[in-house]
Amino acid sequence: MVTPVNRRTVLVAGASVAAGLSLPGTAAQAHGRMGAKVGFTLDARVLDGGEQVVSVTLRTARLGPIDPATLTTGTFAVHAKAASPIPIAGGDQIFSEYALDRPVTAVRLDRRGDIVLDLAHGEGQLGGGTLGYILSRGRNVRLDLTYTITQKAPVLRRDGRPIAVAAFVQGPLTNPEVDAFSHHVSRSGMKYRLYTPDRHSGRGRRPLVVWLHGGGEGASLGDGYYDNETTLRANRGALGFATPEAQRIFSGAYVVVPQSTSYWMADGPRFAPLIREIIGEVARRHPVDEGRVHVAGCSNGGYMSMKMTTAYPGLFASSVPVCGIVTSLSPGGPRLITDAELTGITTPTWLVTSRDDPTVPPEPNTIHAHNLIPGSLMSLYDQVVRNGHRFNGHWSWIYLARNDPSMNGTHIWQWMARRRR
Repeated sequence: MVTPVNRRTVLVAGASVAAGLSLPGTAAQAHGRMGAKVGFTLDARVLDGGEQVVSVTLRTARLGPIDPATLTTGTFAVHAKAASPIPIAGGDQIFSEYALDRPVTAVRLDRRGDIVLDLAHGEGQLGGGTLGYILSRGRNVRLDLTYTITQKAPVLRRDGRPIAVAAFVQGPLTNPEVDAFSHHVSRSGMKYRLYTPDRHSGRGRRPLVVWLHGGGEGASLGDGYYDNETTLRANRGALGFATPEAQRIFSGAYVVVPQSTSYWMADGPRFAPLIREIIGEVARRHPVDEGRVHVAGCSNGGYMSMKMTTAYPGLFASSVPVCGIVTSLSPGGPRLITDAELTGITTPTWLVTSRDDPTVPPEPNTIHAHNLIPGSLMSLYDQVVRNGHRFNGHWSWIYLARNDPSMNGTHIWQWMARRRR
């Protein structure tokens, strides 16, 4: 089993430049020309450990119907190179830049007739992710990516004629789950993403789920880096609430994902009204049921979830802080949320954490909060394991994103959906 070096699994992102080449010379000669340029997209999916490029789609449909019998895993070679979008100072580290070959595990034609190259991927595998973690800044960033496609064997049309390709040209990274969230900026300048439920998923006014990201997904303004992207790509925390299962349970919910300009713990009292402003904007522009606004977050965002319920005690129908921070992580530091604030929380609260969390110790944080928040529930896991892969113990947000926590037969999404202010 491979254990990730860091939560901020790594790698790739946006669209880079051109890459790769060609058909064998005989194919080009048969057409009397050098062949066409073929664009390709990088197809990504957010796994529990972060986003990875899982396939490459070659836009070959316009070249004519392709004979699938001429496609094998050896027909094309795929090389990936990932680099930080921010200069890395000497002695600093980023997890991780790389240049490597991506194994092709299958080749198929999609319904449009384009060639799809499925790539080896999986939890803990380097060379497939879309984010890098810069150690000194404590930030995830979208890595600049260049993919090179090289044709190693002929490809034939169904009529037996060879297809000539002069070059493969890289296009954008696509991820339908992430791309379903629209981009926005509040009046105060805080960026956020918004998922809008299908109009057929429910009637009347809809619930709103506010997802507050962890420390690694904030901006790095000193570097001019404020991407409004890592909040959705680092984990499935927000995406989970936009899945068909969650949308069915919530009868169609809006999901809003603000991005901090630094990290929430840096100044929770200042960030609270900025988040509140975003909630108000979404509620004014969309049919939101203001009696069913829920807040959830992980790590830094778990802290901010609790902070929001202390700042706005009548706003939320439920709160789900995951591995939330209550006391300073620095020895001797002050409490970030006081005992008086915790005992004063009236919002229905369900806390989640894992005993083996090496970053936010459960005892002085989640367990302490549970002991003080009146009527709160808590799911305390021994470790974070999904589909046989053991993750870093800090990543207990995976359980919330998969609707795993349950109490007396009721799972956490169902519990949230039944709460009203």
